[in-house]
Amino acid sequence: MAVSKQDRRNKIKKRIRKDIVGTGARPRLSVFRSNKEIYAQIVNDEDGTTIVAASSRDKDVASSEGNKREQAALVGKAIAEKALKAGIDTISFDRSGYLYHGRVKSLAEGAREGGLKF
Repeated sequence: MAVSKQDRRNKIKKRIRKDIVGTGARPRLSVFRSNKEIYAQIVNDEDGTTIVAASSRDKDVASSEGNKREQAALVGKAIAEKALKAGIDTISFDRSGYLYHGRVKSLAEGAREGGLKF
């Protein structure tokens, strides 16, 4: 029987999370992509806390015109700006099983442009 997209993504996600762990010194940038929106959060796995978060539903991003890729880039810039205010400049990128392509890639490039180092 064929493996569904969700099962495939979960398998990749588990494989990625074995190696990527967010610490206080180098937290993890986690991405979630739905059909309409994209969400990003910077997480400290040692404490189990979310430090900062941004999404395409935020007022500054949602009010802007553009396709989903352009909105993902704006989310990346927004999370980078919030992270720099919180004193975070280096992160580990967790693509959560999604291919590094399209909106996920656009978000990562936007975060790099905003000043985050991966």
